[in-house]
Amino acid sequence: MSLSQQQPSRSFEPNGALTVELATGQVAHRDHVAQSQRLERKFYTIRPGVWCLVGNGLSNQTFVDAPDGIIAIDTGESIEEMRAAIKELRAVTQRPIVAVLYTHFHYVGGTQAVFEEDPSATIPIWGHEKIAFNRLRTTSEIAPAYGRGLVEQFAVTLPFDGIDGVVNVGLGQFYRDPAHAPHTYGFIAPGKTFNSACTINVAGLSIDVTPAPSDADDSVTYWFDSIKLCVNNLVWPVLFNVFAIRGEEYRDPQVLLHGLDHLLRLHAQHLAGAHGPPISGDIEINDRITKYRDSIQFLWDQTVRHTNRGMSSADLAATIRLPDQCDDDYLTSELYGVAEHHVRQIRSGLFGFFDGEESNLFPLSTQDHADRMIKGFGGKGTVRTQAQLAIQSDDLRFAIELGSWLVHGADSDATDKQILANALRLVAQRTPAANIRNWCLTRARHLDGSLDASRFNTHRISKRQIMSGPISSAVQILRVLLDPTLAQGIDMHIAFEFLPDQKTGLHIRNCVAVATDGSGALHGVACDISVWADIMSGSKTLTQAISASSLQITGDKSKVLRALACFDVAGLQS
Repeated sequence: MSLSQQQPSRSFEPNGALTVELATGQVAHRDHVAQSQRLERKFYTIRPGVWCLVGNGLSNQTFVDAPDGIIAIDTGESIEEMRAAIKELRAVTQRPIVAVLYTHFHYVGGTQAVFEEDPSATIPIWGHEKIAFNRLRTTSEIAPAYGRGLVEQFAVTLPFDGIDGVVNVGLGQFYRDPAHAPHTYGFIAPGKTFNSACTINVAGLSIDVTPAPSDADDSVTYWFDSIKLCVNNLVWPVLFNVFAIRGEEYRDPQVLLHGLDHLLRLHAQHLAGAHGPPISGDIEINDRITKYRDSIQFLWDQTVRHTNRGMSSADLAATIRLPDQCDDDYLTSELYGVAEHHVRQIRSGLFGFFDGEESNLFPLSTQDHADRMIKGFGGKGTVRTQAQLAIQSDDLRFAIELGSWLVHGADSDATDKQILANALRLVAQRTPAANIRNWCLTRARHLDGSLDASRFNTHRISKRQIMSGPISSAVQILRVLLDPTLAQGIDMHIAFEFLPDQKTGLHIRNCVAVATDGSGALHGVACDISVWADIMSGSKTLTQAISASSLQITGDKSKVLRALACFDVAGLQS
């Protein structure tokens, strides 16, 4: 099939024929709207003694009645979310929660709620050994990009109604249900960990644990053989998201397939997941999950097939289309991410960013490319006209490209931004994929001035982040905040001592900041960790801390102050 003969992509449908308007004003694809019904809040009785709450947040909370009490699996995004889940549980049983299991690191923020009924209780928490590390990783060096991606993908800044209003986020109604505000963080690291396949005894039940990396490398599958229940983070209520538009590490479909094949070999009678409604019946589970795993293999196989033929990343996206039968089940439908992005991610995961397309070898900078294209088209007026015509003729891919030239070129103005915003908003209204709708609307609202998203480009360090992490990370995060132009000529080793006896260090040299343990440093900073947390979060400046005698500098004070001023942290600038 030539590229000119390809079937239309499912990423967004043409002409808006399947676009609907809700009573509360949202404009969206009908299939995206229909997904909300599957994600409605419901406390399912999967089988006697096993319950799953769907629709309480982005993830589910599952409860298993074991001989010694209730096992809670995953605790959501906040204490308030888990508290609401426990309230649902109390409508069916008063037995105490005696253990917590984590499927992976994403939904473990509400664990403290488990201890509210009996603060003196000893409740073991089980999970993969990498969970605590992964939680820290996403709130440290990569926090701005990671957080910005969450905001764009999960509709965090979208209104609740009106044309741009959130409909759902694909895996749940909301990223964080507003009913649970203020969303208090209550993660407790697992005290009982594993890193390989094993069998554990929890609350009198034997549970087989199998590592099953999916969207996180610490994901596991729990198998309760005595009740034929499988709890997993492999099967989602959408086509699995090989590529997360927010940005994530490569999710290797080959690894995912191993986990799904293991799940199928269990011959489960009941399947509960981190997301979406549970499924019961061994035949239904086998048939639907087989089709689910095969859709993922299809994406990988066809990407490799066409890559071997020399096809570029963009052409892979334009060529590979899931078989029509994938539309017959929401498990294999593009209601979250889209296949044309997944195949590009697979190619990149296998071979890196360069896809063999000559123009991608040494591309121009974004602005330089935009300026040259605008000039080549005959100037900004011509490009604006062409972009408007592309929108009118429903050629939205071209409209977005033209609009991006206008926005990224020199002397971009509000008219240019509005053209691109209009094209993105139309895509948002015509896609069944939650990620695409939410991303396009968030970007469109920033472009047209409805939302100022520039704050999400700044490394905002919270006091909680500094206080809850290891001492080394409280200082070493500065490595990715160094302005090399200000660090020219500096060669200084600084020890950071936090009361009573914790020490770490940074050696600033060659325009980098190298992490050390502080030993042998000729210069030092000493204070309580809470004072450092205030400085890093911006609630106090270094000068204020020195004036209040809550921070001391040893060695050459003026040189230390100059060195610390090299970092993009407001509290260190004065």
